[in-house]
Amino acid sequence: MKVIGIADTTFSRIDMGAVAIDELRKTGTGFRVERVTVPGVKDLPVACKKLFADKNCDIVIALGMPGGEEIDKMCAHEASTGLIQVQLMVDRHIIEVFVHENEAKNEKELAWLAESRTREHAKNAFQVLFKPEKLIRMAGTGQRQGFKDVGPIE
Repeated sequence: MKVIGIADTTFSRIDMGAVAIDELRKTGTGFRVERVTVPGVKDLPVACKKLFADKNCDIVIALGMPGGEEIDKMCAHEASTGLIQVQLMVDRHIIEVFVHENEAKNEKELAWLAESRTREHAKNAFQVLFKPEKLIRMAGTGQRQGFKDVGPIE
């Protein structure tokens, strides 16, 4: 049985881990979920590495909500770099799902964006494991997670 890891943070302003698990359960079967929650985005790389090493995950979804300040952007970049390093170390995918607080006009839109992006990436993680041919068919179609897809260039 495949194992999908969920790594999320207490810094997020919605429970992105619960949203991802809910969407995975709607998307398909044939897997179990392992979840870990850490304080912030810079804690995600080691959390993901431990999910691979200790829980034998086949893929991990890393969920975080960096703030809107410049320091938050820097921290998110550092976390993203760490997540890339972990992927290369373990030769498995981490689907990074970051929602920056300044991406939205207000809290209502921020909540919508976080939920929408999380759900779409949970589907992506499932497809990477179980239906990679579907992703191949979508190549070059301008998909965006959260906001409206932009479509292909004609």
